[in-house]
Order: sequence, then structure tokens, then C-alpha cells
Amino acid sequence: MAREVSVIAIDGPVAAGKTAVGRELARTLGFSYLDTGIMYRAITWLALKNGVPVEDETSLGELARTNPLGLVGDDGDQVLAAGHTLGPELRELSIDGNVSVVSKATPVRRELVAQQRQTAAKGKIVMIGRDIGTVVLPDADLKVYLTASAENRAQRRWQEMRERGQAVELMTVLSETLARDRTDSSREDSPLRPAQDAWELNTDGLDIEQVVQKIIDQVSSR
Repeated sequence: MAREVSVIAIDGPVAAGKTAVGRELARTLGFSYLDTGIMYRAITWLALKNGVPVEDETSLGELARTNPLGLVGDDGDQVLAAGHTLGPELRELSIDGNVSVVSKATPVRRELVAQQRQTAAKGKIVMIGRDIGTVVLPDADLKVYLTASAENRAQRRWQEMRERGQAVELMTVLSETLARDRTDSSREDSPLRPAQDAWELNTDGLDIEQVVQKIIDQVSSR
């Protein structure tokens, strides 16, 4: 039964568990995996590296158009951009602080959505982001919308940052998480919201394996 579901879209707010869940789900099903957020982080990295103002949507769109992104490996944590293989650089504080602004830019979204659809057309893929079920892949076989409390999401993000050696206060991360929610939900182009036919799952109190199993149960039921 699982083979009948070929394209799975997973959306949700920052730090809801999409990355870890999506990666493990893809491994379990033997699917490809794409974290679309890493693509917006790559464009943000290119903009900062090349001195392109993150508020200049036209220049950002041109940057995305002239630097198509390539995925490296199977884990979805590296991307090839302008000859650079990027991984840990995309999780730096400077990227965290600017990616929301870059991802709001319509010219950037238009270019990256086209690339994402080309990838999904090959089938057997788990794709995660914030507008996959609503905009990128509205015809996905299964749409999942992961949620969690802002406090739990901030705690997860704070722990990840500590593991990367980034010293930051938990309350600062919570404040940034709430700000990111407001930005993502209020942007004019592809605001963060669940698709009408999405299956919503609150991940509070659940570990990765439990969330993955619940999604697999949904896949099997279809």
C-alpha cells in the first residue's frame, strides 16, 4: 500500500520537527528527501557573500535564477551553490537572522518553487518546507502539517544551537521563534498555513520515531 503514495509534503512552523522527521521518513520508505528550507538558506548565504541587500527582491531573484542549486548526498543537509558545497555554513547566526526576509521575496520563491517541482516530478520523495502542500506540490499524495508549542519548538532549536557551539539564551530563541512565526504567517507570497486537505499532527511529547510511525500509518491507510 505504501508504494501508492509517491509524493509526501510536510509543512509546519520553524522547529516543529520537520527536518528530522522528513529525513527519517524518507529513509524508512526508501524515498528521496528534500528540505526546501536549505535552498532559501543557500540563497541567503549567496546574498550575504556577494553583498546583495536582503531587502532587494529583484537582485535576490536574479541571484537565484543565475545560480541554480544542486543537492549533495542523500541526507538533504548540503547544497551546491555557485561552485560551493554548503552545509554547516547554512546554520550560522547570520543566515538565521536573514533567511526569513529572503524567503519572503517573490522572485526567489518563484525560481526555487520551479526547481522544487522539477525534483518532485521524479516521484518517491518526501519534501519539507512551509508552503509545500499549499503552493509547491498542491497535488501531493499525502500532505502533513506538523505543529508544536512555541516553547517546545524554541527548546529544540536552542538545543540544536548549543550542540553547534552557538551560545544563545533560551528566551532569545523563543522570541526569535515567535517573530519567525509572525513573519512566515503574514507574508503576502505563500504564507505559512496548513493546506485544506492536510493531516495535522502535534509533535509535543512525541519523539521522532513516534511521529514517523504515525505518518507511515497514514501512508498505509491510503
